[in-house]
Amino acid sequence: MQMRKLILGSLAIAATLGITASTTAQVYPSRPITIIVPFTAGGPGDTLTRIVAEHMRASLGQPVIIDNQGGAAGRIGTGRVARAAPDGYTLGYGSLSTHVVNGAAYALNYDVLTDFKPVSLIAHTPQMIVAKKTMPASDLKELIAWLKANPDKASQGTTGVGSTSHLAGILFQKQTGTRFQFVPYRGTAMPDLVAGNIDLMIDQSSNALPQVRSGAIKAYALATKSHLAVAPDIPTVDEVGLPGFHISNWYAFWAPRATPKEIVAKLNAAAVEACADPAVRRRFADLGLEIFPREQQSPEALAAFHKAEIERWWPIIRAAGIKTE
Repeated sequence: MQMRKLILGSLAIAATLGITASTTAQVYPSRPITIIVPFTAGGPGDTLTRIVAEHMRASLGQPVIIDNQGGAAGRIGTGRVARAAPDGYTLGYGSLSTHVVNGAAYALNYDVLTDFKPVSLIAHTPQMIVAKKTMPASDLKELIAWLKANPDKASQGTTGVGSTSHLAGILFQKQTGTRFQFVPYRGTAMPDLVAGNIDLMIDQSSNALPQVRSGAIKAYALATKSHLAVAPDIPTVDEVGLPGFHISNWYAFWAPRATPKEIVAKLNAAAVEACADPAVRRRFADLGLEIFPREQQSPEALAAFHKAEIERWWPIIRAAGIKTE
């Protein structure tokens, strides 16, 4: 009799736990969701995340809060996503910089491949070679000539050692035979470029384009094969003497690795719906952002894309000697 009661009690507990887990998945989300952006407010990643979050809020029926945790080339905020509770209430914005470059350039306390659950690819944008408006060079060939004539005198702003902008600068130096100094920032260096405190940047076009349009900085070339639809007058590197210098940053959302599949599916659906919204697409286009095709927006597609990017970039990063403790 005692054994029978024990068995029945265990079955009741198991059933209760099963119902609780099922109910939790069904009612998710029941409170606000936080998306950690591992850079300071005002940068391209922050802007993109806020646009998408605004529309995810309607799909999920809960507030979606942006938490900027900048510093250390994105490692601080990204690490907090990895350590967050896997309950669907903490997501992380990630990019080529945070989830590829950092994995090869730093000794991390998390694994960029195994400590995150892919949610969705969002958009991508080519890097743009830009300079302060008082830079004497009128085109890319003249800029390269000016840098060669003034070795180690110019400065390039980056979002930290090992960031995409830093990697782009190193590749630019190697391909052009130029030398200049790197100035790392906790977030975007754009305000200092506009102010003339640094000489150049190789920045995300989504971040640079508004300043180019206003005349605050000069644009020399896009690091891609094709023109931006919203800025067809800006030439590509292939057209102005730097063929093959192709670097595009991409943006995605991740969750902590143990986040349940059902919750990831709801988050993915909300992100996909946001990217399909005409208002979002218009805002992205105005910023020089291109949304990934629908077939590339699934968690599985992000996992495959991420792996391919690591296989592409890690050998280049290591060959360039970008390694920081």
